[in-house]
Amino acid sequence: MKNLLPGVIVLAILFGLTNNANAQCIYNSDLGIYVLPDGITPCPNAIITGVPFLRLTADARSGALGDAGIAISPDANSVHFNDSKLVYAEDDLGLSATYTPWLRALGLNDVYLAYLSGYKKINDLQTIGFGLRYFSLGEINFTNINGEPIGNGNPNEFEVKASYARKLTDNFSAAVGAKFIYSNLAAGQSVNGQTIGAATAGAADISFTYQTSPKMGSTNTNLRIGLAANNIGSKITYTNAANNERDFLPTNLGLGAAWEFELDQYNSLTITTDINKFMVPTPCLGGEEECDTDGNGIADWKEQGPIQGVFSSFSDAPGGFSEEMKELMYSFGIEYWYDQQFAVRAGYYTEDRTKGNRRYFTVGLGVRYNIFGLNLSYLVPTTNQQNPLDNTLRFSLLFDFGAFDADAEN
Repeated sequence: MKNLLPGVIVLAILFGLTNNANAQCIYNSDLGIYVLPDGITPCPNAIITGVPFLRLTADARSGALGDAGIAISPDANSVHFNDSKLVYAEDDLGLSATYTPWLRALGLNDVYLAYLSGYKKINDLQTIGFGLRYFSLGEINFTNINGEPIGNGNPNEFEVKASYARKLTDNFSAAVGAKFIYSNLAAGQSVNGQTIGAATAGAADISFTYQTSPKMGSTNTNLRIGLAANNIGSKITYTNAANNERDFLPTNLGLGAAWEFELDQYNSLTITTDINKFMVPTPCLGGEEECDTDGNGIADWKEQGPIQGVFSSFSDAPGGFSEEMKELMYSFGIEYWYDQQFAVRAGYYTEDRTKGNRRYFTVGLGVRYNIFGLNLSYLVPTTNQQNPLDNTLRFSLLFDFGAFDADAEN
């Protein structure tokens, strides 16, 4: 990425996470919402967090299902979406390795997301999982305000996670996960007299899964519902900022459902959907009198603690309940398997245009052979807004070691 993304952009991204760029918004009393200067267009007001790489979907299977993954059948990638599914995995041990190129449409070849995850069943009731996520931003040429070079850097971020899942009944399970987060975007550089360092944070995931097997006529089905709260943890900063100036983690609440139909001995079909919402305060769109009531120069929503922010996130949108509903992100997917060896997938992801405006179709394929599995996915944008995964093929490798036991039995 050298010479294509100067350090000043990285620093702008770094500090842009904590600044509300909606100063041009005005309140339209007739419409009851904040609008752009044209007086009609709703003002964009996306949720702002630090370390957004934690929410990137690495798994190519879910990537082909519109990023849905909370309730689909469990595998090693469940560690990212919903740990509690792991106790229902068919094999005792599973691993997954994923590589996702990033910004390939811009000609960059050293920006990528790598993800390694796995699980091991202790017994029929308990399972442990682990995950390692690494995001590389390539090589950066840092420059000062005059465009003069001031050194090179290799920004990177990673997450290390461990989890424990347990069946509470035959149909219901729960899990907890703990993670360490490290983000080094511009260590050693300085902006406005502040020295930039690496940021660290700790967080937890909590998840639940309920599954049942209703029968529809002669068709066997499996219905799975998952609920996951991810990245509940401390705030994060790249400087020696006070606690009330730190950034929120991308704390997220997700609800997912997947219904699998065994059409016959060789054919099966799964329909799935996820609904996600950030449990992070919504930025204030008003002026200083409205957004900084104590006059200390820091917006009130930024001063909330992590737990306070979780609870306030359901009722703090400037546009009221209608804006809260716009903060929901939707994923839809369909997966067809032939003989549990070949899969075809398609999906769609959408969010409101004032909350990021990401909308895209996804397609993908999957194959299984012995202990190995390979998943591929491709993203097709449906808006003019660029996506980092435009024109990019991503893939995941799965290793289900239970196949060794099956071979031994045969």
